[in-house]
Amino acid sequence: MAETKDVIVIGGGISGLCAAKLLAESGVDVLVLEARDRVGGRTHTMRDSSVGGYVDLGGSYVGRTQDRLLRVAKELGIESYPIDENAKISWVQDGRVYPFKGSFPTFYNPLVWMDINQVIRGIDSLGEKIPSADPWDCPDAEELDNTLMQDWIDKNTLTKTGNDFCKTICQLIVTSQATEMSVLFVAWYIKQCGGFVRIISTKFGGQEKKFIGGSQQISIGLMNKIGKERVILDSPVYSLDQSGDVAVIKTLNEKTYKAKHVIIAMSPGLTQKIHFNPPLPPLRNQLAARSPMGSVIKCMVYYKTDFWRDRGYCGSSWSIDPDLPVEWSLDDTKPDGSAPALVTFITANKARKFCQLTENERRDKLCRYFAKVFGTDEAMHPINYVEKNWMAEAYSAGCYTTIFQPGTLYQYGRELRRIVGCIHFAGTETASKWSGYMDGAVESGERAAREILYDMGKLPKSMIWQDEPETKDYPAIPFPKSFVERNAPTARGFVRFVTRTTFWTAAVAGGVWLYKHLNK
Repeated sequence: MAETKDVIVIGGGISGLCAAKLLAESGVDVLVLEARDRVGGRTHTMRDSSVGGYVDLGGSYVGRTQDRLLRVAKELGIESYPIDENAKISWVQDGRVYPFKGSFPTFYNPLVWMDINQVIRGIDSLGEKIPSADPWDCPDAEELDNTLMQDWIDKNTLTKTGNDFCKTICQLIVTSQATEMSVLFVAWYIKQCGGFVRIISTKFGGQEKKFIGGSQQISIGLMNKIGKERVILDSPVYSLDQSGDVAVIKTLNEKTYKAKHVIIAMSPGLTQKIHFNPPLPPLRNQLAARSPMGSVIKCMVYYKTDFWRDRGYCGSSWSIDPDLPVEWSLDDTKPDGSAPALVTFITANKARKFCQLTENERRDKLCRYFAKVFGTDEAMHPINYVEKNWMAEAYSAGCYTTIFQPGTLYQYGRELRRIVGCIHFAGTETASKWSGYMDGAVESGERAAREILYDMGKLPKSMIWQDEPETKDYPAIPFPKSFVERNAPTARGFVRFVTRTTFWTAAVAGGVWLYKHLNK
């Protein structure tokens, strides 16, 4: 006979485990069911001596303002180390490599600079109007959600470089094409991560540090805090029946569990793997059907030496060249200098095309890219190669996060956190800050747990949503905008101004000349 628990959490990633930990600490009898043979969800640390002991195959970076994740890591005693970008970075465009230092390359064409400045300013300006927790409630939400990001980019850029840069950023940060996303989704996603510059930056941004020993330690540490006996692995849930007094949950390994409350801590699309009785509300079903995951393959190439450092490079590169596989790379060498490696993320259409190649072909393409951007054939001689195709993961179906297609957020976004009977929804996609990241997973799990604590009378309703205090020893560093950045014209506006000025100057000069000659 199935044992009845107070709460069953479906999903053993950071979100589900944070929910379970908070509930267990509040005296609630909780059980976690995880489909995989491991905890961690979209964080997965492979342990092998050939990669310096460990390597993160999934989510790995942590940065300033990700205070919930930093708090959990500190509680678990997990330390981090900074990504060093003090040396040269490579910018790749139209087959040419331009080394630079700092956050952005210098664009000597003023129209390109104006284009990129306008996009950054425009996206951040839209974000100011979008509520982080409820983007569907912003002014013009329907129009913004029905406008393709690609159309917005075309409207707000004049140069090919500016246009390619903005498309590349979209592909990199949300692993999908600009033709597959709405302006509302992209502007909200960037806003709730702290703005355009913070989300794409390493220094002071979202990719500033990594965890020593790997990010999956977060989930393993949480499981140990909860108690391993409370986390059941290899237990994919296929049925959830809440037609009676308690929810009855069945797994593919023929186990049955009962609970008074349920937390589903997974991406919206994956809930379609579960048969619900009674069925979920129509709009919740539609949300799941319209919410695919992003497309990404994470690749690590290992070498005998960090030859890029010897050549004055830090290992980071940006590429807006559509003919090259890479958009972004970083040094992935261990903090003690061992296991020299470069890491990159193949995203969106490039990832889909990469799937058609063999593993050796993918490795060789990356090596040719690194040889080009760092100017040496040493890149053609790796000693190891590791990759993780997240599109092939049955219980992820992609990474980093859900892509809300045009029209989805406005029409169905309100269903993301809506409670259905005894079912509460968590997962990083339901977060209001750093959604899509590990920090968002912490927020969403703890919020779902507090919803249940409120139902149990253990918590006032006002405490369901809680602000996180800033990490004192790792405060946010602002990215101030200069007067020129705030007030510079758009490239299109500048060209119109110059054209009109030139026209009227010529017209006036012609008129003066004609007047003088007619009155001789």
